[in-house]
Amino acid sequence: MDKKTFDYNNIPKDKFEFCQRDESIHDKKFDTKPVGYFKDAMMRFCRNKSSIVAAFIILFLVLFAVFVPIFCSNKYTSMPTDTTYLQYTKLLPKWDLFAWAGMDGCTDMTLNKDNYYKKLAIAEETGVNPIVKVYKADYVDASSTTDTTFYDVRIDSYTNLGMTFLTLTEEEYRDIQEWQKESGIQVIYPAVDTSDLKIATLKNDASIWYKCTNKGMPKLDKDGHFQPMYKTTGSDGGYDSLRIAGDDGSYRYAVLAGTSEATSYKVRVFLYNYFQYRYGFEPAFVFGTNAYGQDILTRLAGGMRFSLVFAICISAVNLFIGAIFGAIEGYYGGKMDLILERIKDILGNIPFIVAVTLFQLHLAQKVGPIVSLLFAYVLTGWTGMAARVRMQFYRYKNQEYILAARTLGASDARLMFKHIFPNALGTLITGSILVIPSTFFSESNLTYLGIVNLDTSTRSSIGSMLAAGQPLISSYPHIMLFPAIVISLMMISFNLFGNGLRDAFNPSLRGTED
Repeated sequence: MDKKTFDYNNIPKDKFEFCQRDESIHDKKFDTKPVGYFKDAMMRFCRNKSSIVAAFIILFLVLFAVFVPIFCSNKYTSMPTDTTYLQYTKLLPKWDLFAWAGMDGCTDMTLNKDNYYKKLAIAEETGVNPIVKVYKADYVDASSTTDTTFYDVRIDSYTNLGMTFLTLTEEEYRDIQEWQKESGIQVIYPAVDTSDLKIATLKNDASIWYKCTNKGMPKLDKDGHFQPMYKTTGSDGGYDSLRIAGDDGSYRYAVLAGTSEATSYKVRVFLYNYFQYRYGFEPAFVFGTNAYGQDILTRLAGGMRFSLVFAICISAVNLFIGAIFGAIEGYYGGKMDLILERIKDILGNIPFIVAVTLFQLHLAQKVGPIVSLLFAYVLTGWTGMAARVRMQFYRYKNQEYILAARTLGASDARLMFKHIFPNALGTLITGSILVIPSTFFSESNLTYLGIVNLDTSTRSSIGSMLAAGQPLISSYPHIMLFPAIVISLMMISFNLFGNGLRDAFNPSLRGTED
């Protein structure tokens, strides 16, 4: 029937029916559980996918900073007095799992003929060839002003370390020999008779064991082989360990020095194999080594751990001071608020860089750079937190439930910290979280600029690692690349995480910037 022609007055009575005719009408039982403030905030936070991803990245970085120094620590990472400490420098990232991605410890180079034959000499003596691949051999570069030829090759930065001279005590000398016998790995190589070499740089080059010109070009025999010039006279202290191929027992493996009471032994060692003897594993560093021969992986993890702990401490101190200061301002208002605001304005307008510099110049000598940097952050860092707390107290202190509690005799302290402060907790948590990335970034800036020096043999910061890698960015970009990736991830993740918390605890502020 058409709606327009339907007669509502002629509806039959049998179409009407009483609802709940035999039942009393009452409210139904509320079966669902009540949702608390924090649970409701967590539900809103979990709907923010970018914040969830950021939280997992932060968790991964925190685990990286905590566990990498524990599981990867070894003598190599913290021995500035080691005689070979400066030898294992600028090694490239090497990880067999990602060798396909270029993390094979190798790099492409163009070598002149002299350097090319020097690499071949390492392979000839040790059996380990630093040249992994030859792309183009023995060609003339049209742009070169010399008549030398060049080779485009791929070099293993680890075996390319070659030889070095070490001066050992008798105990160290005997210990290496015993290790050679047990492992079957040659560490000490025959001493070289340098009497025919006229150039000091060639005499001091431990990788030169063959007859060569004054430019280092080898003098090959008629069959194209290197001609060794190993020492065959004098005493080597009774060397009785492994000997290289072709040695009939006449080669001398050490040059004696010192006195009869304290004899020392000057030897040539292959750095790759010496590393295995010294540290118990073959050199293979996931992130490579820096210009000081330090493992970037453990150095970076240690720097992250320090920066995170430092930033969290700053955030906690600022929250504590700012909460008390802002609560007094916002609750009492009037003259108290006016006086405290002027104090906060004075401290808040002190340039942070000036405060840090002054503390480093005058306080760091007494309490150390870390404590003086902490004082500089605390001096001015709490003012922003105090402003947030003050704003929240002005927002809530005149609410009805506060007036009711005051009427019932609640003290000021109870009103401030029992009734008002919990309602401002969401905003304060968000502010405290956002302090962490800002502190992390500013601390890295200060160390990068050299205003603060936090580097020691066992501790570093990301800023100082970036500064150390900057001069080498064109030739060894990995030294700066990994710290840059870490600080970028930290900044992006913490800001996304903080924004997610802000939206969860304070939905009315969604999309705004503090």
